[in-house]
Amino acid sequence: MENLAEEKLEAKKESLSFVEEIVKKDLEEGKNGGRLQTRFPPEPNGYLHIGHAKAIAIDFGIAEKYGGVCNLRMDDTNPQKEDMEYVEAIKKDIEWLGFKWGNILYASDYFQQLWDLAVELIKRGKAYVDEQTAEQIASQKGTPTTPGTNSPYRDRPVEESLRLFEEMNSGNMEPGKMVLRAKIDMASDNMHFRDPIMYRVLNMPHWRTGNKWNAYPMYDFTHGQCDYWEGVTHSLCTLEFVSHRPLYDLFVDWAKQCAGDDQPLDDNRPRQTEFNKLNLTHILLSKRNLLLMVKEGVVNGWDDPRMPTICGFRRRGYSPEGIKAFIDKIGYTKFDALNQMSLFESAVRDDLNKRAQRVSAVLNPVKLVITNFPEDAVEVYQAQNNPENEADGTHEIEFSRELWIERDDFMEDAPKKFFRLGPGKEVRLKNSYIIRCPEENCCKKDADGNIVEIYAELIPETKTGEANSNMKIKGKTIHWVSCKHCLEAEVRNYDRLWMVENPRDEISNYAKEQGKERIGIEEMRPFLNPNSLEVKTAYVEKWLATRKPLDYLQFQRIGYYNVDPDSTPGHMVFNRTVGLKDTWAKINK
Repeated sequence: MENLAEEKLEAKKESLSFVEEIVKKDLEEGKNGGRLQTRFPPEPNGYLHIGHAKAIAIDFGIAEKYGGVCNLRMDDTNPQKEDMEYVEAIKKDIEWLGFKWGNILYASDYFQQLWDLAVELIKRGKAYVDEQTAEQIASQKGTPTTPGTNSPYRDRPVEESLRLFEEMNSGNMEPGKMVLRAKIDMASDNMHFRDPIMYRVLNMPHWRTGNKWNAYPMYDFTHGQCDYWEGVTHSLCTLEFVSHRPLYDLFVDWAKQCAGDDQPLDDNRPRQTEFNKLNLTHILLSKRNLLLMVKEGVVNGWDDPRMPTICGFRRRGYSPEGIKAFIDKIGYTKFDALNQMSLFESAVRDDLNKRAQRVSAVLNPVKLVITNFPEDAVEVYQAQNNPENEADGTHEIEFSRELWIERDDFMEDAPKKFFRLGPGKEVRLKNSYIIRCPEENCCKKDADGNIVEIYAELIPETKTGEANSNMKIKGKTIHWVSCKHCLEAEVRNYDRLWMVENPRDEISNYAKEQGKERIGIEEMRPFLNPNSLEVKTAYVEKWLATRKPLDYLQFQRIGYYNVDPDSTPGHMVFNRTVGLKDTWAKINK
């Protein structure tokens, strides 16, 4: 039995994703000379979102696990939308997740090679300049069940295509007037083989190469060759690229042949493997729509804690370890699925439980007066920072006559099963005494009938650690902060931005019903959660003034929070990361 248990444990340790199985097998068979090289190729046209974190985890993680290298390569072939701001943000996000790249590269590093390859393909009769409009080209593509028709320019003379291709880069040609297309097969079952576009005219400077180029390569013509020239062994991408894989391989073969090497690549081919995307409920991941929300002021920038960007989750208080634990939990498959946001939050909650510092914060305060505690007296206690990790130590908290407690922890006319404070009821103040409210005159109210003060007496020798500290009571333990020894702070309680489980489909269907071909901000608004942000003034332990931005905290009995970068010594700001337990499903039934 003991051997069987050990075998099961060993099998669990060796459990690999199908991608890892492929990589491991290739290495064992000595493909690519036993080398392993991956790459993460984002387009710098926006901030990375949580979907990218899954690609980052496998691209960098597999290279790290099997002794390979992963390069960071910016897919900067579209200068209309790209910016150095996004490049720096991408680098920061990858480093925050805990990964290191071998080299930083750019698709624009290969513009000259790509241009030279395109010229050689024209000379070999494998590419031609097409003067049709985008609409005409699309109409000639056919359908998956009917073949396309050849362009009238498909057989134009090589010399003419060469001349026009040069003119495409002259800066004198109107964008959209001509494109360079690969000559493959307009009757192919694979729609991507029906003479795909390789180059288009943009007539605009590139943020790295300046005014050298006016015609820019398309993604499909760029990606595979860059992988090949860099020595990438495993090109890992999401499922929508399955149908692109034959074209990826064909362009790599053409690049090799044009270099004068007609031998098959065989074991030295960069191998494309596809896995499922990370899809989450109550999340919208389209970069275009995220940019729209930023521009329209729906959110306060790309790092708004309600945004599904990596920087948004970082600012909200999600830990990189929690994010990676969630990705490991859902795994990599060949089937797309919609994962519950609650599963993601659970993984982050489990991680934060191990690392968050425990503190007291009162978000809906009412004053509690301990009537038998001297007015000027102060007791100092040592509070444990994290019961999950003794090495985190302790910090001091002060106890005095007047305390702030949560308004919900007192009820004047309490039902029988209310186990917090009320007339004649007893509770324990965390790290301190058991207290009891009198049966009569237990609170003071203002002219409108609102409770402004609660009165209670402490029971001597019931302080935590003293003789009667184990005295049994029905009441719960409640948290508090000393009125004289606390800070007033801003607390931002963030919730899900979208009210519906699948906002992408809901918005799309609504737009169609409205007769809109393109989604705008007005099509999004009906599905936005009006309560996605609640700002409160709270009282917190003064020790929190020593915490730095992004520190992980647990507001006891309330939830996980972190210090927002907006915080200053005179104005602390805290963001709610996630509650202590999932309440969304129950509230939104």
